[in-house]
Amino acid sequence: MKKTYDIVGRKKLWFTIPLVVLVITLLVSAVFGVELDINFRGGSIVTYSFEGDVDQGAFQETIQGALGQQIGLQRQEDVVTGRVNYVATLSSKEGVTPEKQMEITSALQQKFSGNNVEVVETSNVDPAIGRDFFAKSMVAVAAAAVLMILYIAFRFRKMGGWSAGVFATVALMHDVMYVFATFVLLRFPIGDSFIAVALTILGYSINATIVIYDRIRENERSMGSKETLDEVVNKSINQSLARSINTTVSTVIAVGTVCVICYIFHVESILIFTLPMMIGMLAGAYSSVCIAGPLWVTWQDRKAAKKKLQK
Repeated sequence: MKKTYDIVGRKKLWFTIPLVVLVITLLVSAVFGVELDINFRGGSIVTYSFEGDVDQGAFQETIQGALGQQIGLQRQEDVVTGRVNYVATLSSKEGVTPEKQMEITSALQQKFSGNNVEVVETSNVDPAIGRDFFAKSMVAVAAAAVLMILYIAFRFRKMGGWSAGVFATVALMHDVMYVFATFVLLRFPIGDSFIAVALTILGYSINATIVIYDRIRENERSMGSKETLDEVVNKSINQSLARSINTTVSTVIAVGTVCVICYIFHVESILIFTLPMMIGMLAGAYSSVCIAGPLWVTWQDRKAAKKKLQK
């Protein structure tokens, strides 16, 4: 006989885990702040080339000493040629002046005199463009959430409609919260990658939730009043569990492989996208199994209890 897991019966545990993660994330954000990508805070992006081996920490400290502020420094390696560049992000609303840039380059050339340090490319970033993009992205996320609620409310109108749509969206917000937590806890800068991951996870995660809702609707119809709603939901989740696990494992392996390759070759720009994506996929599997269904049945149970009290 196939083993049945009491998912609904342990709903308090499932609800507590993301609340703990949320509290930790908010505390870290309050104490250490949230790293913003240069596209959102403005400044300059400068790419440096060099010969031989140059210590990344010493390179960063030299720039910070000349500039008088903290900077971000990424190692950029060409997989084909093997050539390594350092990309510095210098925060400033007005960008770095040519005079200051010459001062920084001079300090680097003096510190690493035998490595032929040169500026390959410099670009200034206007924070207004980033803020405008972020605002439009948030509008897109909000519009997507509303459309999802409407679609699910219509499709599952026989099982509570609006409540099903709202709690499916709550599960999606849970997934985005985990993506945000990954950026905050790992000190990844919030930027274009965060928006891209969040929008991708919204589309990925909703499918698993809809599959479980479909199963609940079918089981409600076939079982009638033979079993309680808690039992129907629990059975539906268990019937979909293998599919959810298999789908998640296959996608996580694929994305995880990309993460490992990016880590080995120091491709930080892609790692900042793929690692939160992998965490978001795991969170999506968790929310579709442990959040959406149990949260919906909790609401339905409370509605039923209120109706009994009114009679």
